[in-house]
Amino acid sequence: MQVPLLDLKREYAELKSEIDQAALDVLAETRFINGPQVAELESKLAEYCGARHAIGVASGTDALLLALRAAGVGPGTEVITTPFSFFATAGTVANLGATPVFVDIEPDSFNIDAAQIEARITERTRVIMPVHLFGQAADLDPIMQLGRKHGITVIEDAAQAISAEYKQRKVGPLADIGCFSFYPTKNMGCAGDGGLIVTNSDQYAETLRALKSHGAQVKYYHDVVGFNSRLDTIHAAILLTKLPHLDRWSAARRKNAEYYNERFAGASLTRPTQMQYAYHIFNQYSILVEKRDELQTHLKNNNIGTEIYYPLPLHLQVCFKELGYKEGDLPVAEKSAKQILSLPIYPQLSEAEREYVADTVLEFSNN
Repeated sequence: MQVPLLDLKREYAELKSEIDQAALDVLAETRFINGPQVAELESKLAEYCGARHAIGVASGTDALLLALRAAGVGPGTEVITTPFSFFATAGTVANLGATPVFVDIEPDSFNIDAAQIEARITERTRVIMPVHLFGQAADLDPIMQLGRKHGITVIEDAAQAISAEYKQRKVGPLADIGCFSFYPTKNMGCAGDGGLIVTNSDQYAETLRALKSHGAQVKYYHDVVGFNSRLDTIHAAILLTKLPHLDRWSAARRKNAEYYNERFAGASLTRPTQMQYAYHIFNQYSILVEKRDELQTHLKNNNIGTEIYYPLPLHLQVCFKELGYKEGDLPVAEKSAKQILSLPIYPQLSEAEREYVADTVLEFSNN
């Protein structure tokens, strides 16, 4: 049996007629930029997330970049964030001329350890940016308390977490600004790059809408120098066909994770922990294994797809060497990077495939 890490063809087949028609409608209308589907998607996602405003942008990376810029991040400022995330989390900070300040993660959630944040706050700290990694919310309440105490903006990097919840509230608008990605591998992906920013702040929303369109609130009149970061109409149309299925897909991921958790109980590996405050939507199902590389090879030899998210923490990346971090500085993130392995978890995974993955993992674990 062959089980890929992710099979987007199955998702497409499930909604093929709807997706095809949505794309054809855009092609026929020829409103490729700022077509009506963009505004419709923004409205529906704002309602879905419980946000006052939703702003479509060109990618999840751009969502972070524009959010940071709107919060005043630039040269001479610092952003506190996690070292265990996709590169865009810190790359966007650096691209604005600011300095990422890394805080270690919790050993059970893979998310930033809120208890370690305050010690890293300085007069230059402009933003705290927790990441809801793998689809599980970071512990936001203590982070928001720190933000309010020190006058620091909090931005949620929710790129992997659309439909996830923190204390029964959808992530995204719980902080000052929230950022989502619609990269094809996400729980709700478009046919390329796409992203969304949500906020309950009228002021931030006004700034973000200008920033995504070259800094212009009125066409050809530019108050600031912004970016060209618009969500294409065709992507918005495709996402509109998927939105009604998002909760069902998230529930299917959770069901698959529950099955793995039951099968792996007592095995020589660490299962992902669902925190009490979180509704985890498992963009990834990630285990920790001491002999990670050997397990990955074993699964590959049995035609099972896996991925390592992420093999080298951000604070040890060559491009950040001038920041002065060294191995051992953030031990939990470093240990996780050496042991983590993600297994197939997508909603269209069949029961037989799920069983085969579990059997093959346990075959290795029990030897």
